[in-house]
Amino acid sequence: MNQYGNHVQNEIYQRKVRPSIPFRFEELELKAREKLEDGPFYYVAGGAGGEDTMRANRNAFDRWQIVPRMLNNVENRDLKVTLWGDTYSSPLMLAPIGVQSIVHPDGELASARAASSMNVPFIASSASTYSMEEIASVMGNSPRWFQLYWSNDREIAASMLRRAEASGYSAIVVTLDASMMAWRESDLENAYLPFLSGEGVGNYVSDPVFRSMLKDPPEVDDKAAAILWSKVFGNASLTWDDLHFLRDHTSLPILLKGILHPEDAKLAIDHGMDGIIVSNHGGRQVDGAVGALDSLPVICQVVNGRIPVLFDSGIRRGADVVKALALGASSVLLGRPYMYGLTLAGEQGVKDVIRNILADLDLTMALSGQASVSELGPSLLTDVKDASFPSRIERPDSQYAGIKS
Repeated sequence: MNQYGNHVQNEIYQRKVRPSIPFRFEELELKAREKLEDGPFYYVAGGAGGEDTMRANRNAFDRWQIVPRMLNNVENRDLKVTLWGDTYSSPLMLAPIGVQSIVHPDGELASARAASSMNVPFIASSASTYSMEEIASVMGNSPRWFQLYWSNDREIAASMLRRAEASGYSAIVVTLDASMMAWRESDLENAYLPFLSGEGVGNYVSDPVFRSMLKDPPEVDDKAAAILWSKVFGNASLTWDDLHFLRDHTSLPILLKGILHPEDAKLAIDHGMDGIIVSNHGGRQVDGAVGALDSLPVICQVVNGRIPVLFDSGIRRGADVVKALALGASSVLLGRPYMYGLTLAGEQGVKDVIRNILADLDLTMALSGQASVSELGPSLLTDVKDASFPSRIERPDSQYAGIKS
């Protein structure tokens, strides 16, 4: 991906590639709003309560400013990262987002194909409309991870882990912050919960354990399947001691998604987890929570390179990726932007969102005097809250166990 941003710019300026979507995130969201009905749009765009956490995510990015360095040779750039021995062409991944069929009929299949063609890992959600096997079938050997919503029926959870491993997924992402639905005012106002109408339950209705719990198969009685889903989704009784169950049922790396407190980061390491994703679920679960980027530096300090720390929540442009990587993230997860691309132009829309973010990342990094993501550190940033210049946060010198970024 050497000089990737320059190549993309040249193709666009020369009109060799015509965009399927707007370049500006704000217009992308606006166009998606114009196309979607209230229920689907606000299910994607909305957050918990008064959406203070969504604002906190963006405010956290505004807090950190890039301080470019001059006269560094940035002619050739390297965006590659390595996680658990697997090398990826960039630090960008597509975040696990469920019920993608509410914005486009091809849903997760279109997003997975786009990720595959752009050589970006796709993280498939438990709550996808298409099953994990169907998603894997359109990706070939392209990198993919599986995100687990831990069911309160352990046999269903174990079955999904087995299926993911058998389908070529190379890591398990366990979402911890969504054991139940949050108070989402827009969804309540629209009385919109797509799962109850059969959207986003593809991994359940195809699961042999789930199907064995039904009197009639979902194809015969979809209402009974929806009721059963509502009974088994989520598990509010889980504790740290339950994590051994995951280890007993998969040999894949396990990442905990939803970590915001440094003590939880310590506990993740103590319980043998392989990675952490700093995330507040894009502001969709706890209103008034800390901005995810504000938690990232302190968690990276606590982890001190022992396991990879990834980042999610609020990524909109290439500069956001640079900031997250400079504050210690090994890779970042992209969410709402690619859902809007999917809304407007299906697979091509997702591809264009990925292309635009990567080109922006490459050019921003180069213009900041950095030739490789491995060079990005907190000295590149200044914290406008305390006016330190450069930032006083120090990135650990130790190498990640099993990772080079």
